[in-house]
Amino acid sequence: MDPTKKRVAIVGAGPSGLAACKHLLAKGFLPVVFESAAGVGGVWRRTLATTRLQTPASAYRFSDFPWPADNAAAAAAADGMFPRHDQVLEYLSAYARRFGVMERVRFGCKVLAASYVGDATEPEMESWERWSGNGEAFGDGTGEWHLTVRHGGEPASTQTHRFDFLILCIGRYGAPKLPTFPHGRGPEVFRGRVLHSMEYAAMAHEDAAELVRGKRVAVVGAGKSAMDIVAQCAEANGSRYPCTMVYRSAHWMVDPKVARRVNFFTFTSARWTELMVHKPGEGFMLSLLATILTPLRWAMSKVTEAYYKRSIPMSEHGMVPDCGFDQASLGWRLGILPEGFYSMVDEGSIELRRCASVAGLSADGLVLDNADGSGEPAVAGADVVILSTGFDIDRPLRNMFTSPWFAEIISSDGDAVLPLYRHILHPRIPQLAVVGYAESGSSIYPYEMMAKWVAHLLAGAVRLPPAGVRDMERGAAEWARWGAAARRRCGGHFLKSCVASVTTWYHDQLCRDMGYSPRRKDGLLAELLEPYGPTDYAGIQ
Repeated sequence: MDPTKKRVAIVGAGPSGLAACKHLLAKGFLPVVFESAAGVGGVWRRTLATTRLQTPASAYRFSDFPWPADNAAAAAAADGMFPRHDQVLEYLSAYARRFGVMERVRFGCKVLAASYVGDATEPEMESWERWSGNGEAFGDGTGEWHLTVRHGGEPASTQTHRFDFLILCIGRYGAPKLPTFPHGRGPEVFRGRVLHSMEYAAMAHEDAAELVRGKRVAVVGAGKSAMDIVAQCAEANGSRYPCTMVYRSAHWMVDPKVARRVNFFTFTSARWTELMVHKPGEGFMLSLLATILTPLRWAMSKVTEAYYKRSIPMSEHGMVPDCGFDQASLGWRLGILPEGFYSMVDEGSIELRRCASVAGLSADGLVLDNADGSGEPAVAGADVVILSTGFDIDRPLRNMFTSPWFAEIISSDGDAVLPLYRHILHPRIPQLAVVGYAESGSSIYPYEMMAKWVAHLLAGAVRLPPAGVRDMERGAAEWARWGAAARRRCGGHFLKSCVASVTTWYHDQLCRDMGYSPRRKDGLLAELLEPYGPTDYAGIQ
């Protein structure tokens, strides 16, 4: 096979799209990357002015590309600090320039729809025994993807492009999840402006600052983006116009100074810590060992929890999470506090309002049900309401397909996980890979591992299971059952399709598929005790 003759499309030039393009180029392919924005970086191009990494830079990097020495974030990485969004964006741009990715990206090109065209019909695909009909990445050569692409410029134009293989790298944060309100209690009755955090983050920094300056701002939510927005508004307006954070339950958010003293990422990325958790597809002995060690993990988490509670004034501000630290770490419901967050609460720049739910909006602000369920609903006065209510991670995938059948099998019932084999391939959708659907503690190098796996698949070096679709569906279902069990153990505090607590286990599967040893350390003790990180996988090309 001549890889230069195969037409491969990548949708998205965020971290996963850049990694996919880089590793396909290394295999001799000449992919085309469609990116709707004017540059690379994905969500890092449209984020808050104050956004920083949630993990140390030493963990957030590609395996074969360190932070450039002349980048200010390199020094921060050495200290275990968290670089700013602009430093991350420059790192991603440098990676794209270094490996020739920039030349393959078509900027200002938005993929509106994807349609699979070929001899196979949808009923035939449903009855396939082997993926793509024959178990090959490119099928039998009769099927292709037609992409409807809107090209920027004046005037904008729409064209159809044909490809032999499609890689979707559209991330998890492309569609807002908006709350529903009763009739007469929606945004239409509010005198001010209501927007989702995604829309606010996408604004130019000057416009975002102007929107909130001198106004009463209410932010709904208590996750990382909510706290960043609240802190940014508090810095802009001070105690004269305090920003109100409305939340139902708090999250485990760690002060960056405390996080630097306790390197949680190092603790969770070693094999010995993974022995304490159940893993998908584990044998009897590993399952027994995880059960035996569960009390040890619980005790260690309780010690960490007590330390954080003592170091961070959560209790006095009513911000102790409902879930334990053990549950939050298993489901990766963790984040880094904005600098000086509780100091701004103390000085009156931030008001914390806990409630049972947001009942809706009135002309003057948010209508809140009391947390204890007693009394009349309260009103949190506001001129601007920002809904930091999360994202619908399946909707961008679902809306991509023109085929109702494809869209239907992508659809889920809310908590269900999209059944992807190796978190990459759907057993019933041919010649298509998804990179970046699964969440992890440090997303950039797990996404790179997915990209390497896809490049090996297209080059013929990864062989799919011999039993074909049935084995792929069993593998996907195994991870889905594990995720469902983890959500039960975490009391619902578990990110959808999250591999954070078993990242090394997941990478072991990908390594074996690609023909590499999953054991990347020198010696048994190092393999067991030393944390795994991006550089351990640098030799996989």
